Amino acid sequence: MTPHERFAVRRPSDVPPDRLVDLVRCYEEHATGVATCTREDVLLETGHPGYEENSWCLTAGDQVLAWAALTPHGDTLDAALTVRPGRNAESAARTLLTRLLDRADELASQHGKRYAVTVGGVLSGDEVVPSVLREAGFSPGATAGQYTIDLTVPPLPPALPDGGSIRQAGAHDLGALHAVHLSSRGRGPKTDDPTLFGARLQRLQEAGGAALLMEVTGRPTGYVLTQATAGTEGRVLELAVAPAFRGLGIGYALLTAGLAELRALGAARARVLLDTGDLHDPEALGRVLTVQSARTVTRFHWSGD
Repeated sequence: MTPHERFAVRRPSDVPPDRLVDLVRCYEEHATGVATCTREDVLLETGHPGYEENSWCLTAGDQVLAWAALTPHGDTLDAALTVRPGRNAESAARTLLTRLLDRADELASQHGKRYAVTVGGVLSGDEVVPSVLREAGFSPGATAGQYTIDLTVPPLPPALPDGGSIRQAGAHDLGALHAVHLSSRGRGPKTDDPTLFGARLQRLQEAGGAALLMEVTGRPTGYVLTQATAGTEGRVLELAVAPAFRGLGIGYALLTAGLAELRALGAARARVLLDTGDLHDPEALGRVLTVQSARTVTRFHWSGD
């Protein structure tokens, strides 16, 4: 039997979650020197509607060599491609990228429209995936910052604008949250379908997450999504501010409110992913919070032309 005959493409549901965690942590540590992925992160990722038919793992024996998945967002298919470093990395990346693009063609045929494809979550320091994506015609696009915040030092209290208040969002706030989500300047993927957006929030809440909504004189102006994970870590998963209210400190107020909630739940540190459009002045983050580490995440785009 040759080495390649041991390789198999499998559904992630047929792979124990801990092996996916091991893959992602190996990728993170190789690219940046720090591994942060948890089992809760993997379970949240694998809970998207339609995930099962749009995801694949490449395995060799008990080891996962690569993991890929895509999620439709309007006219865009938002994908992720994670590859274990090593001598098989390039071939593994090409194998699952082919699966992603073939699936994009299938969906385009089914729905009678062309999709753009994005591949996000590519860390600075990754020497394989960017090369394979460029080889296939992808171009680098928006970047985001991924920060680890020390919560043993209490975050500053949120400085609210006049008439501003922050509260837990309920089911009746779904429309307001979705409107802010669609209008925000963040360059990450948008979920156009309100039903899918609501399902995503429900999954988040079931996984120990929460949504905080800011209102100014009763008008929804922004929100932050957080998740308390096992142990002493937490996550700030998404932050969005309505364009008309940018520059008023709403992004920072929401961020510090989310971090304070995670600290109250026992988190000693939090991982924060911020799109370049999330905060009015991203460089100010280190002046108001204790940033332990920072790394850059890039999103690659392919139009199919």
